[in-house]
Amino acid sequence: MDEVRMSVRLPRDVVDFLGRMAKENFTSRNAEVIRSVRERMKRVQSGADEAAE
Repeated sequence: MDEVRMSVRLPRDVVDFLGRMAKENFTSRNAEVIRSVRERMKRVQSGADEAAE
């Protein structure tokens, strides 16, 4: 897998949420960000995301 390192500024509530989810899922905040983005990618690719907006 090709990886790119990047910095992202996030609101405190998002960071707190990622921390809680990472702890619940025994994973890292980075893994939670990737999971969230991939879920969104799937919705957009399936067309479901546009229908929800």
